[in-house]
Amino acid sequence: MRLTTTGRRRLARLWVPGLSAFLVVYFTFHLVQGDHGLIARDRLIVEVDRATVILAERRAERARLEHQVERLAPQSIDPDLLDERARAMLGWAHPNDVIIHLPED
Repeated sequence: MRLTTTGRRRLARLWVPGLSAFLVVYFTFHLVQGDHGLIARDRLIVEVDRATVILAERRAERARLEHQVERLAPQSIDPDLLDERARAMLGWAHPNDVIIHLPED
C-alpha cells in the first residue's frame, strides 16, 4: 500500500510531536518508577528514618554501658554497683534481701 503525497506530508508533520510525546512518557515513567525515581526515593527516606531510630537506641545503650563502666573503674569504684554485680554474677543474696522469682519466658 502506497502513501499518497498528502499522507506523507501528514506523517512528516507528526513524527516530531510523536517522538516528543514518546520522550516525555519515557522520562516521566523513569522519573517515577526508575531505580533512582520518586518511589525509590520514598523507600530510601523510610529506611533512613528507621536507621536513625536504631542509631539513637544504640547510642543510648552505649551511653548507659559507658556510665556503668565508669562507675566500675578502679579509681572511682561505686561500692553499691560492685556489690550488685558481684551478687548477680555469683548468685548470692544478703539475708535482708527480698528475692522475687519471676517466671522465665
